[in-house]
Amino acid sequence: MLISGQAAFVTGGGSGLGAATARHFASQGAKVAILDFDIDRARTVAEEIGGFAVQADVSDEAAVGAALDEAIGLLGETPRVVVNCAGVGFAARIVGREGKLSFDTFEKTLKVNLFGTFNVMSHAARRLMDVEPLENGERGVIVNTASVAFEDGQLGQAAYSASKGGIAAMCLPAAREFAQHGIRVMAIAPGLFRTPMMEGLPEEVSAKITANIPFPPRLGEPEEFALLAGHIVTNPFLNGTTIRLDGAVRLPPR
Repeated sequence: MLISGQAAFVTGGGSGLGAATARHFASQGAKVAILDFDIDRARTVAEEIGGFAVQADVSDEAAVGAALDEAIGLLGETPRVVVNCAGVGFAARIVGREGKLSFDTFEKTLKVNLFGTFNVMSHAARRLMDVEPLENGERGVIVNTASVAFEDGQLGQAAYSASKGGIAAMCLPAAREFAQHGIRVMAIAPGLFRTPMMEGLPEEVSAKITANIPFPPRLGEPEEFALLAGHIVTNPFLNGTTIRLDGAVRLPPR
């Protein structure tokens, strides 16, 4: 599928990987609608790229449906390209100090990361089923964001790893389900990227993290995530799998 001329919907597009993806698609000629919990950030990026901004909590099923319908109204058509970048990265031990349990962190992380991705994917797919297929039979592409933590999660990442593992695990069954409708589903598992989450770490912590990346020995750039998302859209044989984008890093235990 060519990006140029298509409508795209990017969640978490107000910053980080989502913002880079929104910018990349716009630069390739797509009409882009950005969904973010922080509507001010979404509007800032949307104004920069000549796109649109809508607000919703991705963990709220009804709000996601309403936001997607609003985006369709703004775009004038159903987006054939959907990229899920909205997420949180809370860290907590399963059993913390003095025996405190972290179920609240686990629940919130899964609601935003896993349930939120499922919400957007399901709402988008239902609407894509009604659009006319392109010449090759394709109706649309959904790209979800996992993380390398789904395979090598660190101490304190049980909730985050579980949420991202769920995203990776549902990629193939979702692709198989939607195949009859010409809708592809892929996931990207980014490694250590230069995002607001990483930039907030102390310099010595960032240096230690970067030292574990074989090549290139640096944090990934959000634009590199966006390039892969764009390639997934344009390569029709990519379907039903999770691609690690990590500079060959494997996260240590802590």
